[in-house]
Amino acid sequence: MERPCTVTNKLQLRIQKGRKRLEGTIRLNKYLSDAGVCSRREADRLVEEGKVLVDGEIAVMGMQIRPGQKVVCDGKPVGEKEKPVFLIVNKPRGIVCTTSDKDHAENIVEFLNYPQRIYPVGRLDKDSEGLLLMTNQGDIVNKILRGGNAHEKEYAVAVDHPVTEEFLKQMCEGVRIEDLDVTTKPCRAWKTGSHTFHIVLTQGLNRQIRRMCRALDYHVMNLKRVRIMNIQLGTLKRGEYRELTEKELSDLMKLVEGSTNLPAREAAKIGKLVDPAKAAGKTARSGYQGKKNDRKTFVKNGERKPFEKKSGTGKVWRNVCEDSEKKPEKKAPASPESWKPGAPERKEHKIWTTRSRG
Repeated sequence: MERPCTVTNKLQLRIQKGRKRLEGTIRLNKYLSDAGVCSRREADRLVEEGKVLVDGEIAVMGMQIRPGQKVVCDGKPVGEKEKPVFLIVNKPRGIVCTTSDKDHAENIVEFLNYPQRIYPVGRLDKDSEGLLLMTNQGDIVNKILRGGNAHEKEYAVAVDHPVTEEFLKQMCEGVRIEDLDVTTKPCRAWKTGSHTFHIVLTQGLNRQIRRMCRALDYHVMNLKRVRIMNIQLGTLKRGEYRELTEKELSDLMKLVEGSTNLPAREAAKIGKLVDPAKAAGKTARSGYQGKKNDRKTFVKNGERKPFEKKSGTGKVWRNVCEDSEKKPEKKAPASPESWKPGAPERKEHKIWTTRSRG
């Protein structure tokens, strides 16, 4: 006996047919990224601007590409994958990493004039210099840049005031950036000279180091990136570039193997968000490398008392004392009426107080 053709059955049949049509297809932005044309985000921008054609027609966002279809991006046919390119560049000051001409400055692609189409992994400010990684492999870009993957980037910084231990401690523990309404994540930093220090970040906020220093009344005089993950700038001269060695590339691929190219919120939903502390092999609280921790510890009679976390939404910590050490409960003062002659006997009332959350 045949099943009745209900609305639910019709919907299921349409879904099955749709899945069959999508088998063997690939999303347009991923197709362009895998072909080494650009990153997925850049691909979406090109599609929105009408610069991508599929079989002679203007492509639309979210379009699926089937085998055999002809794709043209910005007037150039997109064919098989090009040979992967990974370059280390020592970017000079004055060069921008975006293709926007709002600064009327030369961008890094024009500066290098490389024969294949490549783009930078992340950015360096116009006034900053140092290590820049460039590639034609769009899929790896977000795996390196996503803050949730906790990949390290190291910078050499020169400032206008002497570098103090208090300044480094504040930088490591996190700095409140008011104009972004955010507090930076804990990081590592150490002094290298009277006015210089190195800092290692796993976060990528816009002009982050300059904003952090400004919040502490320091001004950055020079900023240079010297390392991205396992890639070191080394002795590469300003304005020059070189290809990654086989070992550098192999180590880089191992480091991004477990990384996700999804935004943190989406990665958390599917359980692919990386714990920065575990990824870096360090504590996530602070990387301050100054004096030993000088926090006060509750000690009584030469014994260290344990600490426990108080239940509730806030992180309230209190010392655990023995029952004999507990203070007696406070009693409410009697009302003025109870002082009059002949007044009824005073009743004791408990005072309910809330513990401050320091």
